[in-house]
Amino acid sequence: MSEHDERAREDLPESDDEWRERLSEEEYHVLREAGTERPFSGEHVDRKDDGTYACAGCGAELFDSETKYESNCGWPSFYDTDDDRIETRRDTSNGMDRVEVVCANCGGHLGHVFEDGPEPTGKRYCINSAALDFDEEE
Repeated sequence: MSEHDERAREDLPESDDEWRERLSEEEYHVLREAGTERPFSGEHVDRKDDGTYACAGCGAELFDSETKYESNCGWPSFYDTDDDRIETRRDTSNGMDRVEVVCANCGGHLGHVFEDGPEPTGKRYCINSAALDFDEEE
């Protein structure tokens, strides 16, 4: 079991104050307020290391580096994930109609998924770096 899976099994914060204590200001904005970091500003946009991306809020493993690709959209992009690890919701905020991606374990906002990705799935999970922790493969 990875360090992230162990952390995901910890008790999740029950109050907004507990989330604020656990997360940085930027992580809180993205994960708990459905914010978006500026494009091309996140630490994982250009990362090419092998490993696993986990939820920065609870540590649940979300994406494998093997599914990460260069989409040039400004945020880390993945073409696949385990559907048990994420949930999707319709998002009509900001005058748009999109599909929001949230962590199935803690409900944290991760980003959005679009139907313009590469094969084999045709999906582009466009995810905020601030919503992710990276565990490099040893």
